[in-house]
Amino acid sequence: MDKLTRLIKLCKCGVQLYVNEHRNYYQTVGQQFDETDKLEDVTLEVLDEMKKRDIMIEVHFYPETPVGFYRVYHYDLESALDEAIKIVEREYPE
Repeated sequence: MDKLTRLIKLCKCGVQLYVNEHRNYYQTVGQQFDETDKLEDVTLEVLDEMKKRDIMIEVHFYPETPVGFYRVYHYDLESALDEAIKIVEREYPE
């Protein structure tokens, strides 16, 4: 929870966390990515591991305004939060 709390504090606007949303639509991870533009937000290595584990973590966050956002996908929650925090700290240094 510490990493999620840190990300929330770093962002001036919303932070959403989705876990295995593909299952809500009876889809595989691969099907979820095939039907969307989300592929630009994930590396092939991470996507392959997400498919293998059937786990999809999405962190969707708005660091500065309610218009500009980032999405991070991963199979591991801690790694996804680490990546999101890194993006905010790099793009919007305090």
